[in-house]
Amino acid sequence: MINTIKQANEATGGLSRPSKMPCPAYSIPAETCKTGAKLVDVKGSVCNGCYAMNGNYRRFAKTIKPKLFERYQKLFNEQWVEGMVLLINKRCSNGFFRWHDSGDIQSIEHIRRIVMVCKETPEVMHWIPTREFKIVKQYIKKYGAFPDNLTVRLSAHMVEGKAPEIENLPTSTVSASNYNCPAYKQENKCNDCRKCWSKSVKNITYKLH
Repeated sequence: MINTIKQANEATGGLSRPSKMPCPAYSIPAETCKTGAKLVDVKGSVCNGCYAMNGNYRRFAKTIKPKLFERYQKLFNEQWVEGMVLLINKRCSNGFFRWHDSGDIQSIEHIRRIVMVCKETPEVMHWIPTREFKIVKQYIKKYGAFPDNLTVRLSAHMVEGKAPEIENLPTSTVSASNYNCPAYKQENKCNDCRKCWSKSVKNITYKLH
C-alpha cells in the first residue's frame, strides 16, 4: 500500500511540471509514440520537428531522458494507479492535470489505467491529447464512454488538417494563420485559459511554431 509521496514517486516515476502548463503533468518519451514516431519524419505533419525531441528536452537530455524512460517502464507497475492517485491528489491543488506533455497512449490497457486514476480523483479535471485514434475507438467499444472528468482530445496529424470524428470527442488542430489558443500571445503559457480541459470546447487550434 502506498502512503507517502516517496513511495508514489518510486511506483510511477513521479510527475512532470511543464513551464507552459498551469498544473502538473505526466510525461513519457516521445520516441515511444506509436503514431507520432512515424509522423516525426513526415513533412507537414504536426509531429515533424517534435518539441519533445528538441528544445529543453534535448538541451537537458541527460537528466530529462532517464526520467521519461523511468516513467515509461513503470506504466504497468501494479502500484502505478495507486501511486498516481496519491500524487495527483497531493499535487493538483488547482484541480487540473495534463497527461502526456510528451508521449502518448500505448495501449487499451494503458488508457484503462489512466481512466482508473481519473475515477479515483473526481475533484480533478484531466486532459489527454492523443493521436492514437484506433486505441481510443477500441477502448470505447470495450469499456464505453470516458468519465466526466477526463477530456480525451483527438489531435490532428497534419498542419491545417482535421482530426477524425469519434464519438463526438473534442479535437485539436494546428494552423499557421487561424487559431484560438491564446498561448502564442502569453509567452507560450496557458495562464488562466482552461479550454483544452473543457469538453464543451469542441476544437482548439494551436498556432504553428
